[in-house]
Amino acid sequence: MTANADLKVACVGAGYFAQFHYGSWARMDGVHLVASCDSDITRARATGLAAFADLGQMLAEAQPDVLDIILPPVAQANAIRAALAHGVRWIICQKPFCVDLAEAEAMTAEAEAAGATIVVHENFRFQPWYRAIKRLLEDGVLGDLHQVTFRLRPGDGQGPRAYLDRQPYFQTMDRFLVHETAVHWVDTFRYLLGDPQAVYADLRRMNPAIAGEDAGYILFDHPHGVRALFDGNRHLDHAADNHRRTMGEAAFEGTAGTLTLTGDGAVHLRPFGELTNDMVVPPDSFDGFGGDCVHALQSHVVDAIRHARTPENTARDYLTVERIEAAIYASAQSGQKIPL
Repeated sequence: MTANADLKVACVGAGYFAQFHYGSWARMDGVHLVASCDSDITRARATGLAAFADLGQMLAEAQPDVLDIILPPVAQANAIRAALAHGVRWIICQKPFCVDLAEAEAMTAEAEAAGATIVVHENFRFQPWYRAIKRLLEDGVLGDLHQVTFRLRPGDGQGPRAYLDRQPYFQTMDRFLVHETAVHWVDTFRYLLGDPQAVYADLRRMNPAIAGEDAGYILFDHPHGVRALFDGNRHLDHAADNHRRTMGEAAFEGTAGTLTLTGDGAVHLRPFGELTNDMVVPPDSFDGFGGDCVHALQSHVVDAIRHARTPENTARDYLTVERIEAAIYASAQSGQKIPL
């Protein structure tokens, strides 16, 4: 790839969530989306790109600069190894990243040994309300931050058909709420608050139609005495026209005030001792997923490639999220707080 050439991007996976990846690449300057691969060739063809059912063939013919892996964890390691074997040096991989910590560590080491960079597609930290909250916290609008709470309430987990219409493999995941969903906030809390020092979890399965847990509490001890609570229940909802925009509501409470995130993506600030609040971030108007966070992440990666910078969410950094996830499950099993 020369300095002024378009960045060639190929994608493997054309399921439900892939639409947000393809849509983002297609409206990005300096990027040429060259091919799509899926085990169901009809889904790859539906993208309008050169379509393949075999990943090795796609990589050999398309020779992309970037491979975007939009696959479930069980298929990611093979896709990463195929990319490395064909000389791809930039890989974006959906989360959950690999089937477990051991496999994630192995894939990270193999990529590094080949001189390649994997970026985990952990996009929630790129949602515009969290970027704004980060700036507000850094500006000190809350004084000393004491507590953070996120209440996950997507309302999509009830009944025997839960998840089947969108991502049916959710039903068969032995580890679900944390491995698939709560890791978004493990990463977001890290981004906002720093790495946690201990974790305690109480998890449960409420829908007998699924294999894994779908509700629970996770309490994090963050630096400077900050406590963060992830309160998740996929059966319940929150006030929003689109429950997948924020997927719930959040509160950031400090000695000088409280920031509240609502289901429309707006953020309000109530100064300490006051009865009213001011809107400091307006409601989100994007009609796709999560405030266009997929596009924000992928644009960030392209910028990093173009300017030889280290992007956020490299696989090496993301292993911390995987280790925290393992500690969460260990805490839920033992009933004890786990130091990190």
